[in-house]
Amino acid sequence: MESKSKTLLMDTIYDIIGSIFLGMGIYSFAKNANFAPGGLSGISLILNYIFNLPIGTLTMTLNIPLIIISYKVLGKNFLLKSMKTIFINTIILDYIFPHLPMYKGLPITASIFTGIFTGLGCALIYMRGSSTGGIDFIVMSIKQKKPHLSMGQIVLVINTAIVLVGGAVYKNVDAILYGVVANIITTIVMDKVMIGVTDGKLLLIIIDKQYGKPLANDIFELIHRGATLMDGKGSYSGTSKEIVLCACSNVQISAIKSIAYKYDPKAIVMITNTNEVIGEGFVLPEMTAQ
Repeated sequence: MESKSKTLLMDTIYDIIGSIFLGMGIYSFAKNANFAPGGLSGISLILNYIFNLPIGTLTMTLNIPLIIISYKVLGKNFLLKSMKTIFINTIILDYIFPHLPMYKGLPITASIFTGIFTGLGCALIYMRGSSTGGIDFIVMSIKQKKPHLSMGQIVLVINTAIVLVGGAVYKNVDAILYGVVANIITTIVMDKVMIGVTDGKLLLIIIDKQYGKPLANDIFELIHRGATLMDGKGSYSGTSKEIVLCACSNVQISAIKSIAYKYDPKAIVMITNTNEVIGEGFVLPEMTAQ
């Protein structure tokens, strides 16, 4: 398995690269174009426009109450990891990007590239099991309490409200349209990088027999998803294999794959879409009868 020091190093590298992409999207493109994309970054841009306070510091400050509220739901490890990401993102936004040139072209072009770079940044950070905080904490907390709601529905409602507020503050209807464009492109880019957006994904992991149970335990402890173990046997080699069956959301795929390959670099991971997943963590059985 990957050592703790190597894991920390890789997490930090992904945090830095992801935060650079986020900084490009938020500071280099969105700020000067006067529109607010969704998320806590969008709220920070609005407050920056009104009070001229640093965007990164605003984002980190707004995250503090959300961290406190989400602590019991999301767990200590995830929140500590996210706090490190938020800190790195704050440093890059407030102390590096203010010294770099800003895009001063067409606002529609700025909204497109805001979406591209924000999507890339978020995807890289999510792939290491962390988050940029803010709306992520709210969405994940709501999802834990209301598992039948899709993450897309929750994000859509929250981001729509932020974009509308941005239009009112900037006193420009176009600001709403630019925010919508940026959000759509962010979602598309994240979809491409992280393999789909639907809540229902099915992973079939064929792994060496000795690693099946430890893998299932780690999936439960780190990702909070259950798994089913099935006996398997290679038709050519005749060696015994464990088949780990796990239903999850798209944001959890990369983390589960990483855990599997830590145990067995030769593991086979198959990912499929599922039209519907019924059970704990997804749609509750009694709700399907309504």
